[in-house]
Amino acid sequence: MTQQSVFAATAPVARVDADRSIHAPADALKMKTEGLSIYYGSFRAVAEVTLPVQDHKITAIIGPSGCGKSTLIRSLNRMNDLVPGSHIEGRITLDGEDLYAPSVDVVDVRRRIGMVFQRPNPFPKSIYDNVAFGPRLYGRISKTELDGVVESSLRRAALWDEVKDKLKQSGMALSGGQQQRLCIARAIAVEPEVILMDEPASALDPVATIKIEELMQELKKDYAIVIVTHNMQQAARVSDFTAMMMMRPDRAGEMIEFSDTQSIFTKPKDKRTEDYVSGRFG
Repeated sequence: MTQQSVFAATAPVARVDADRSIHAPADALKMKTEGLSIYYGSFRAVAEVTLPVQDHKITAIIGPSGCGKSTLIRSLNRMNDLVPGSHIEGRITLDGEDLYAPSVDVVDVRRRIGMVFQRPNPFPKSIYDNVAFGPRLYGRISKTELDGVVESSLRRAALWDEVKDKLKQSGMALSGGQQQRLCIARAIAVEPEVILMDEPASALDPVATIKIEELMQELKKDYAIVIVTHNMQQAARVSDFTAMMMMRPDRAGEMIEFSDTQSIFTKPKDKRTEDYVSGRFG
């Protein structure tokens, strides 16, 4: 695939000014971090990141290992709260609501912002019960309604045709790629608004990776998606916007550049970004 064809469908919505300030139409902005710093105890792992996340778009976060990409994405649905001593400075908003405000229900945050991890992690339950787990947890639902949610979620995760006759079998018995799509079905079964993906295809073979990438393109019709990836070709193929992160001398990760993906890969403004995406660094 040529570089031109990779970016043929890119239609940037945000405007990135010469000073790298970022402007997105208010009706397109789903989430935003503002001056976000993330700490583990006294250690600052991420420093002052301002990142917009647009609805119905895929935002990729790239950069060398250890620069805070996973820490950043895990903060977006408060997964870092589970790490003793972690805290943030700055703000993370969803539809303008501060997700770290004292009145916010953390459980509801994690329903509204789903997470798919690097390695598939299906529950040791049946395929059906994996997908049904969230809807059962978050509210009363009839068996008929639950059957519909399970089927709909598996269809949207492009898995229904492969598993419809073995819903009672263990999700652990599926292939790696199928397990990851099952985890995506489990995430969307609770009707989230944003889906976070932390290197969702890094443990998969090329065929399964392509299926996950095709699925992401379908899912962005309904969700805002944020993906962390080390795969530059994947970031170029699937994302609409890209944030480039690097580690500072004090070991804090910072965002050095953000723009539409085509600009990041063809005319980056920071020499470090150019070196990284061209393979001369990292």
